[in-house]
Amino acid sequence: MAEPKHAQAVFLEGSLMRHVTTMSLTASIGLMAIFAVDLIDMIFISMLGHDALAAAAGYASTLLFFTNSINIGLSIAAGALVARAIGAGDEEDAREYATSVAVFAALTGIIMPIILLPNLHLVLGWLGATGEVADLAVGYLRIILPSMAFVGIAMAAMAVLRSYGDARRSMYATLFGGMANAIFDPIFIFALSLGLEGAAIASVIARVTMMAFALYPAIVKHNGFAMPSVGLMVRDFSAVGKLAGPAVLTNVATPVGAAIVTREMSKYGSEAVAGMAVIGRLIPVAFGVVLALSGALGPIIGQNFGAKKMDRVRGALIAGLQFIAVYVVLASGILYLLRAPIAGLFDATGDTMTLIYLFCGPLALFNLFNGALFASNAGFNNLGRPTYSTWINWGKNTVGTWPFVILGSLLAGAPGILIGQALGGVLFAVLSVWLAFRVIAANDHGDEKHPFQGHRRWHILMHSGRW
Repeated sequence: MAEPKHAQAVFLEGSLMRHVTTMSLTASIGLMAIFAVDLIDMIFISMLGHDALAAAAGYASTLLFFTNSINIGLSIAAGALVARAIGAGDEEDAREYATSVAVFAALTGIIMPIILLPNLHLVLGWLGATGEVADLAVGYLRIILPSMAFVGIAMAAMAVLRSYGDARRSMYATLFGGMANAIFDPIFIFALSLGLEGAAIASVIARVTMMAFALYPAIVKHNGFAMPSVGLMVRDFSAVGKLAGPAVLTNVATPVGAAIVTREMSKYGSEAVAGMAVIGRLIPVAFGVVLALSGALGPIIGQNFGAKKMDRVRGALIAGLQFIAVYVVLASGILYLLRAPIAGLFDATGDTMTLIYLFCGPLALFNLFNGALFASNAGFNNLGRPTYSTWINWGKNTVGTWPFVILGSLLAGAPGILIGQALGGVLFAVLSVWLAFRVIAANDHGDEKHPFQGHRRWHILMHSGRW
């Protein structure tokens, strides 16, 4: 067994743009591998020639978006607490916080399926699913929901790896998970003729694989976890909860917004829902770098905040915004050039094709504002202001979504729903960036107490839960 390394605050020196680029690209490669397999899932399901299957996958994805958002929120707490502790030189705190979050993720992954499984038809009905489509979605979710604990532990372990600056091994975890899914998908979907349920079984195998490849290096290479105990959980409950709570609420806001859009889109039939489901799988493949930015930027901000280097905190946020602007423009251009082949992959017709062409055209550029929001969230979560992320995300996904999609639907039908959703997010993205720089300025001028003044654990707890 390799000798565990001591924690190194690798982001306190060197080019911030290089750190942002390396962390974002390595994190996104793994994410894009997972979501590329989800996209292939949708292609396979489309090949079965049954519109209800694609629509069922869309409804199921909306609910899974909710459960995954809980896990993402917990992983954000792990990343923020561990990175800050490493930046301040507190290896013991880093290990203990990592352990507490991983255990909380496992417990949440057990409790949530127990609540959801008996009520799947009810929840899917809220989203607009009925009849055969709802039954197919329930069959899929009954297989994949019980594996929530595996993906929760995997995300916490990957956040720990990124906090140590080990983006490469964090990437490997998602990469191997995606490979497992790609291998087993055709076996279960076609060879064993299990259809949508086969895709769910392959996804469960992928989640277990991802967890194994994330935990092993976190434990063996970095000694990143302590021995779990009831005493440790009780002691850390407040500190973890005061970061994880707002982070979970922040991330749950996104699937709430998606549910609003899904319900409105369901009024236009299976073709429209299927088109939205395809777009939902295109976004993380084409813009995985944008989705990865918050998790990638967080450790850079966290370590420098822990070391009281506020000039580098500000520089990291600026570098993140610049990086995303360049990436989104390039990715949007590629999508526009490939819009016809992409629609052809799914045998898209009618509303499905219209929505795909719309997304691969001007709407793709609006991911710039999503990236700005993710970058700001990384700042809030790692600077002790997690509730700012919560309020802004809920604002974006409620008052920034519902009125706009309703108006868009009235003016332009199904395409208007996507246009309204995109326009509604612009104001909140601009607000979040302005507020993030205000928070940095407040800390830089000494208006905020630093979390590592005095007793280390008390000040981490107080700072992470003060707002």
